[in-house]
Amino acid sequence: MLMDAGAALLRRLPPETAHRATLGLTRMAAPFLPRAADGDPALAIRAFGLFFPNPVGLAAGFDKDGEVPDAMLKLGFGFVECGTVTPRPQSGNPRPRLFRLTEDRAVINRMGFNNAGMDAMAARFARRRPRGILGINIGANKDSADRIADYGAALSRLARFASYIAVNVSSPNTPGLRGLQNRAELERLLAALRDTQAKDGARVPLLLKIAPDIDERAMDDIAEVTLAAGIDGLIVSNTTVTRPHGLKSVHAGEPGGLSGAPLFPPSTAVLKAMRERVGTPLALVGTGGVSSGAEAYAKIRAGASLVQLYTALAYRGPGLIAQIKGDLRACLARDGFATIADAVGADAR
Repeated sequence: MLMDAGAALLRRLPPETAHRATLGLTRMAAPFLPRAADGDPALAIRAFGLFFPNPVGLAAGFDKDGEVPDAMLKLGFGFVECGTVTPRPQSGNPRPRLFRLTEDRAVINRMGFNNAGMDAMAARFARRRPRGILGINIGANKDSADRIADYGAALSRLARFASYIAVNVSSPNTPGLRGLQNRAELERLLAALRDTQAKDGARVPLLLKIAPDIDERAMDDIAEVTLAAGIDGLIVSNTTVTRPHGLKSVHAGEPGGLSGAPLFPPSTAVLKAMRERVGTPLALVGTGGVSSGAEAYAKIRAGASLVQLYTALAYRGPGLIAQIKGDLRACLARDGFATIADAVGADAR
């Protein structure tokens, strides 16, 4: 309750200031946080060879440099994804670059992969005692002459610290990055990453994070390429550059990626469409607009084995995590499912 009250106070600060303050306060509180109980077998699930105590994860973007993953795991997340991290440090786009759309329960960001670089993250994680599922989300530097090489470098440097690696080719805030979702470029990228893994001898699960702003042809291509490459999963989806009708906030016209409640319908539609295309060989992670147990459950029924959230946490505070898990239990019981795994893809079968 105290942390939830703190979240309400932080929302009075400018968004990026509030975010930095949240990370600082979380880092200071980490040693004193009790670990949330997490032993309900109904919520446990296996995906891409890993055991998750529950399916509710923290999406990339909150902890870009891997400062507080263990504190967030203590709060009850089943897994935490840090990043996006690039090979070299970069400051990101000019401020202001983060906007609350309070009336719409949404956020627009054009951060531009601001982070301290892969070496700083590696140094931090080298001091960390592994505990819980940690994903690392990797990207390319904005001014890179060879973006595919950037992904290979980040994979090689960080794989040893990660439970899985998420390959972010779908941020709208690095010009041209989404072009890596095109069939030929995606084939080159995934082949290069597989070569990197073979050379390093490090077989960490690889997930591809895709955009919600893709058409049927692009979905077909992504499904075919990822299945052929033998990667382990998809994260569906990143933020959207579209602006749904009816947004109320004065910031609705800001350039950047929109997340939060308005992203739930399109991201869930793409999630279900991708599940229908890839079948069961790939595990799917549903992200975009999750702010309740009912929405998390809808993602699961659409085909997600796991779900992620971030924007709703900023509005609702950490008490939301336990609420979602409780609601998921109720949804399973209502529909006669013994476990989360039983419900995965129920609406896409």
